[in-house]
Amino acid sequence: MKILVSGASVAGPSVALWLGCAGHEVTVVEIAPGLRQGGYAVDFRGEVFLTVLERMGVLADLKARQTGGNAWQFVNASGKHVMRLPAEFAGGELEVLRSDLSQVLHDHGRGAASYRFGDSIASLQEFTNGVDVTFESGLEETYDLVIGADGMHSVVRRLAWPAERVTERHLDYYVAGWEVPNTLGPIDETLLYNVPGKLASVSPDRRDPKLAQTLFVFKSPVLSYNRRDLDEQKAIIRDQFTGVGWRVPELLEALPSATELYFDSISRVYVDRWSTGRIVLLGDAGYGATFGALGTGSAVVGAYVLAGELGRAGTDYRTAFERYETVMRKAVSTTQDGSQAGRFMAPPTKLALAARNLTLGNRLGLTMMLKLAQKMSTLVDLPDYSVQQR
Repeated sequence: MKILVSGASVAGPSVALWLGCAGHEVTVVEIAPGLRQGGYAVDFRGEVFLTVLERMGVLADLKARQTGGNAWQFVNASGKHVMRLPAEFAGGELEVLRSDLSQVLHDHGRGAASYRFGDSIASLQEFTNGVDVTFESGLEETYDLVIGADGMHSVVRRLAWPAERVTERHLDYYVAGWEVPNTLGPIDETLLYNVPGKLASVSPDRRDPKLAQTLFVFKSPVLSYNRRDLDEQKAIIRDQFTGVGWRVPELLEALPSATELYFDSISRVYVDRWSTGRIVLLGDAGYGATFGALGTGSAVVGAYVLAGELGRAGTDYRTAFERYETVMRKAVSTTQDGSQAGRFMAPPTKLALAARNLTLGNRLGLTMMLKLAQKMSTLVDLPDYSVQQR
């Protein structure tokens, strides 16, 4: 079949790799001019996620690029110790930068699929034998299937799903990150500082000791801004953190010159059904939570299941889409419901901050959290599809 995949972050390249190697004609369209750089580290925990990466043929390359994970050292305004979390809490069994994950997936799949950067879908029109697609560039093509793997703010979902079938819930927080010069010195821990409703953190870049990566989280109602306007997003971050102590003024100094900025609300999306006709949603576009809900692992597993069910069903895409949703729905609904990353990273009050530190500052509380994270990664009963990546 001739298949269009929208989005070249994680879910898109993953499903393109599987489908291309299975013999389909796959095109991946991405609005950015190239693979996105920057972004925070993502982790994989448990047998299910690592098994899929191994079957894809990318596990060894990802292990070669893994950051190893950093211990988290929470500090006060003077830089003194408040609480420490071990590296396995944040890093899982495999941690890599999101940009490295995208690059590895692209490198393995570009021989099986073609990529079109700097373009996006402008309209979709389904008919009996296919889907007519008009791109922002003016190009028009017809495809047998369209896969929306274009994230929480999915263009495919917006164009193909009526608003009443989609629930987007803002989880009261925003998250941001950018690259800064490393002024931390020779340390290998992530430093984190809280005031109620805000977190500022910085960690050394393991690939380049001259650089460091930031992660900022803040509590806020829904904000109105242009997602393509970096200057507007930088102004929001600066306004939110002006006057906050510790190293925050120093970290903000590097913000105006940052060319790669991650900025988004912490939100989740619920779609009553992940497919409509010949169009299907994958990853965050259909069942995402922006941050802290195993979304990256779920996207990789979802791509494996979607491609595998299409392989089993042949041209009976409706059956494939139904089986894909049956396998994945319960697991991703559970991980979405457990997404409390914003409140965990930046508790809204002094009392909530103290409660978090007390819970995780003792071995019992930490052990319970680690077991919960491990359990959430085993919720998918992973089918064994016949296609193995070359």
